Amino acid sequence: MLALTPLQYVFGALSGGAVGLSLGLFGGGGSILAVPLLVYLVGLTDPHIAIGTSAVAVAANAATNLIVHARRRNVVWRCALIYSAAGVVGAAGGSIAGKALDGQHLLLLFALLMFAVAAMMFMTRHRAENHAVACTIENAPRTLAYGAGTGAVAGFFGIGGGFLIVPGLVAATGMPLLSAVGSSLVAVTAFGLTTAVSYGASGLVDWPLALVFVAGGALGGTFGALAAGQIAQRRGALNTAFTGLIVVVAAYMALRAVAAV
Repeated sequence: MLALTPLQYVFGALSGGAVGLSLGLFGGGGSILAVPLLVYLVGLTDPHIAIGTSAVAVAANAATNLIVHARRRNVVWRCALIYSAAGVVGAAGGSIAGKALDGQHLLLLFALLMFAVAAMMFMTRHRAENHAVACTIENAPRTLAYGAGTGAVAGFFGIGGGFLIVPGLVAATGMPLLSAVGSSLVAVTAFGLTTAVSYGASGLVDWPLALVFVAGGALGGTFGALAAGQIAQRRGALNTAFTGLIVVVAAYMALRAVAAV
């Protein structure tokens, strides 16, 4: 593993701040940018190391944001734990499959996933909320299925998966968006930690870079979580702008990956 320059560590901290800010505001979305930031801004040459490092950082940043949301009582713990338990199993399998795939092919698939995420975020930017939160025997199978599916995707790509977890929790339980944002961070932490352990055991984590990424993410995430409850009226516009950013980054990744294949 090549040693990084001081400037690369600065870029790592800034990238972590951007990811943490999005995790705090939306409960997801920012983690989908962690891998492209590490590859194209920080300059990691091995996509697998970028995925492993981002998994460590995303798990730590999500845990930091979770503390803030839990203090504000935005976490529905029973739903979050059921969802996370199924997702950990999926994440373990997904991470094994991801490590077996060629790095450039993995980046191309990652770009295609980003396009799908952008479409999902755009379509749900003005989603209506139902404040009747319920986690029961009746909806437990649906919650487990959503958890396992999103966990597999998160493990395969080394992402937190909050952009899938938030709508999954809403669809499975009917909880309001702010509760889903807070609750999703339990799953994001669990999925990221599972993926990080798998990649770390294979020597595919740059630990010093992960630490500076986490430090930047803690600062950005704290600000984002505190602001989340204050910008509900602007959330649709922010989501739309963030969706546009994801599309631009995905297009760049796809072009670079196709050229390298």
